Amino acid sequence: MRSILLTAGTGLLLVFLLLHPGEGLASARAGMTLWLNTLLPTLLPFMILTGVLIHTKGIEKILSPLKPVFRFFLGTDVYGGYVFILGMVCGYPMAAKLASDLYETGRISRIEALYLTTFCSSASPVFIITYLGHLCLNNRIPVPVLFFILFSGNMAAMVIFRFAVFRNHKIFPSNVTKKAKPDTCYEKKETSEADSPGVILDVSIMNGFETITRLGGYILLFSILTGCIRYYRPFPALIQYILLGITEITTGLSLFASADIPWTLRCVLSVTATGFGGLCILAQTRSILHKDLSLIPYLSAKCISGLLSGILMLCYLN
Repeated sequence: MRSILLTAGTGLLLVFLLLHPGEGLASARAGMTLWLNTLLPTLLPFMILTGVLIHTKGIEKILSPLKPVFRFFLGTDVYGGYVFILGMVCGYPMAAKLASDLYETGRISRIEALYLTTFCSSASPVFIITYLGHLCLNNRIPVPVLFFILFSGNMAAMVIFRFAVFRNHKIFPSNVTKKAKPDTCYEKKETSEADSPGVILDVSIMNGFETITRLGGYILLFSILTGCIRYYRPFPALIQYILLGITEITTGLSLFASADIPWTLRCVLSVTATGFGGLCILAQTRSILHKDLSLIPYLSAKCISGLLSGILMLCYLN
C-alpha cells in the first residue's frame, strides 16, 4: 500500500511539473529559499557543533551539574536534558536528530530516545516570534502567551508518555553499553576516542551536511506538493487551508494570515498547525531517525500537542 501511494504521489507531482512548469518552479523556489535562508544557517552550525560534543563526550562535562534537575522535571539523564534544551532552541527537527545520534552512539537507550522525541521537538523561538506571532497573527497575541501555549502542549505530551506509556520502563539506564547497529541504508561516518580533533571535526561537518541536505530534499518535495494542491484547488477554501497547514506549516500559516476567516479561527488553526508541525516535518523526522526508533510515539505526541495548543488558544481568546 505504501509503495502504491508513493508511486501515485510521485506521478502526480511529475504531471504537475510537466503541465504547469511555472507554478512548479515557483513552489520549488519557495522551498529552496526557506531551506537556504532559514534551515541552513540556523540548524547546520548546531548540527556540526553538537556532533563534536557527542564524539568528545563534552555534553556530560558541561551539563553534569544539572543532572538532578533533568531527572526530576523530565525523567531523563544529562543527554536527555541536552536534547530538550537544543530542541527548544533550534526547533524542528533538531531534537529527533540528537536523540537518534545519541542512541546510535550508545549514549542513551532506545526507550529514552523514543521518549525524547515525544516532547523535545517543537517550533523554534525565532519561528514562533517572527512567523507565527508577527506574520500570521500581526502581533495581536503576546509572544509570552504563544510560548506558554505551545510549551504546555509539549509538556502535556511529556507527562502522558512518561507516566502512562513508558511507566513500566526505565527511561534512563545507569549505563548504556550496547551500541545501536548502524542503519544499512544510511551509515554515518563515526569516530573513536583515539581520533584527532581534526578527524572528529571533519566527521561532524560531513554528517551535518548529509542531514541538512536530506532535509532540503523533503522541503523541496513538500513545497511542490503544496503548490499542486493550491493550483488545482480540489477542496473548499477552508478545507484547503487546513490541508495545507497540516502538510507544510510555513505555507499553511501564510495562507491563514491572508484568508478571509474569523480572527478566532485563524488563531486556533495557526497555533494548532504550529504545535503539530506538519507532514513535511514528520517526513524529515522519519528520515533522520534510526531504523530502530518508531515514528508512532512522535506522531501521537504531535497530535496531542497540536490539539491541546489549539484548545488553550481558544480558551485564551474566550
